[in-house]
Amino acid sequence: MSELEPTAKADAAPGGYRVLARKYRPRDFTDLMVGQEPMVRTLTNAFETGRIAQAYMLTGVRGVGKTTTARILARALNYKTAEIDRPTIDLKIPGEHCQAIMEGRHVDVIEMDAASHTGIDDIREIIEQVRYRPVSARYKVYIIDEVHMLSTAAFNGLLKTLEEPPEHVKFIFATTEIRKVPITVLSRCQRFDLRRISAGDLVGLFSTILSKEGIEAEAEALSMIARAAEGSARDGLSLLDQAIAHGGGRVEGDAVRAMLGLADRARIVDLFGHVVKGDVAAALGEFASQYEAGANPTVVLTDLADFTHLVTRLKYVPNGANDPSLSEVERLRGGEYAESVAVTTLSRIWQMLLKGIPEVENASRPMGAAEMVLIRLAHAAHLPSPEDAARRLLEMSRDGGGQGAPAPRGGPSGGASMAYATQAVARADTVLRPQGQPQASAHLQAVPSSPEAQRLARPETEVQPQPKVAVKSLEDISDLCTKNRDPRLKALLRAYVRLVNIEAGRLEINLPPEAPKAIVGDLQRRLEEWTEIRWMVILSREPGGPTLSEQEKTDHEARMTDAAADPDVMAIMARFPGAKIMDVRIRAAQQEEEELAPPAVAESAEGDILPGDDIEF
Repeated sequence: MSELEPTAKADAAPGGYRVLARKYRPRDFTDLMVGQEPMVRTLTNAFETGRIAQAYMLTGVRGVGKTTTARILARALNYKTAEIDRPTIDLKIPGEHCQAIMEGRHVDVIEMDAASHTGIDDIREIIEQVRYRPVSARYKVYIIDEVHMLSTAAFNGLLKTLEEPPEHVKFIFATTEIRKVPITVLSRCQRFDLRRISAGDLVGLFSTILSKEGIEAEAEALSMIARAAEGSARDGLSLLDQAIAHGGGRVEGDAVRAMLGLADRARIVDLFGHVVKGDVAAALGEFASQYEAGANPTVVLTDLADFTHLVTRLKYVPNGANDPSLSEVERLRGGEYAESVAVTTLSRIWQMLLKGIPEVENASRPMGAAEMVLIRLAHAAHLPSPEDAARRLLEMSRDGGGQGAPAPRGGPSGGASMAYATQAVARADTVLRPQGQPQASAHLQAVPSSPEAQRLARPETEVQPQPKVAVKSLEDISDLCTKNRDPRLKALLRAYVRLVNIEAGRLEINLPPEAPKAIVGDLQRRLEEWTEIRWMVILSREPGGPTLSEQEKTDHEARMTDAAADPDVMAIMARFPGAKIMDVRIRAAQQEEEELAPPAVAESAEGDILPGDDIEF
């Protein structure tokens, strides 16, 4: 019996209406092919070759079919007809046990909800029952739903039985929180990750079900329901049930939009157009109209973020416009914006929306907060990115021959602005360029036409004033951190920074992958503050030298080795068995001349002491 052909008994029973999620629940592996092809293929091959596992772990988000899959699997394990008496995945003809298993009332298929049976006593009951053979079926199957809810003691009690169950027992677990399941349990199960069902597959499923039900529906309405379901077939069918009731037997876009509190997708596209044009008045007017029509401000911004993501994706994956869950407006105008809007603008809009949506959710006046987000978006739409601003400054310097180009406050002026612009481009490229990418700065170099211009266009380190404090090594930077009371930067510097090259105003470093990326910006700001000159802190791909912590460790090990090889120390160690070198400290020469105090003493394991030169035992 196919899943899409519900029984006449269920339909004819008075007052026996079943919601769509139950009425059209999959009944065999053919129905599960919607979105779960990898799992079905694996189980098909396993059953055909007889490699049937003793336990299965099904995981996935809510509503993707974990419990249904467990029942179908139990049905396949106990499949029996007049012609077939073996486990199989070909379940087109109902078997002796199929109906009872799918309805959850078979005596040999025991379903347990771990959310309400979490203790060791419930597991002990299972352990005591597994020794008995099934009453009528081939296997006794235990289906434990939400297995991650079991207590630690319950998991431990189940381990031995799960590892070596009787031949007539199979376990099937289902969970939405796979990370909460102990690895000792996972290692004893075959794991299947049920994927989210794509919006296109959900639209196809809804269309098929509605055709069986004889209900008309608009494609736009089904697309909205599929997006709201977020990959869950059960959530989608529940929303479809609600939409049918809301529309009086017909699923229409306006009714679904009102039911879900959504804005019109076409109006969202219009709002996006006003934002990217920087038209604040039009954007606020469009938002006010949507708000008056019943749209939730948070939902409007969320839909705006979704369309921003769509446009960005279409810029790199044009075939994404063929997604059946997209409306015609999204498909056509999304492609147009993908060709005309720069990716830096899209990225900026996306980042600002990610920060603005939580502000609207937590605001006491959501509409006002949403309007402020839209104002920021429209205002920033045409702002250049840092690297574009630096390049424009360089072009202005070239076109004007060094005359009239604005120079940053505190920076060089006149012809030197070209050098400043070149270095600004290099700095922006260093900060914004992904790690591992080559530095794209060769095409930004300017060739001055006169000796004076060449002098002014030299690197910043040659034209800027002498630093207030000389910085020639990582030790100098560490001392500055100590002097200026910045222990956090000092700790990060000592632990992660490897020096590649250092000059006045230019620091090249290498960082390990686990190092915080904020170190580069923090070093630049603090060095400029402490030395009163501009600094370029560049993240290099060269390996660099050791960190300060590594260098101190190496020096300490060397001192310990030298001390152990010293003849006097060796004589002391031989004289006092059990004594050992704990540390080596070197005094400054001046301190040795000024201090006349007796040297430190050493203490052996026996408690005797002996003068020693700064060596502790």
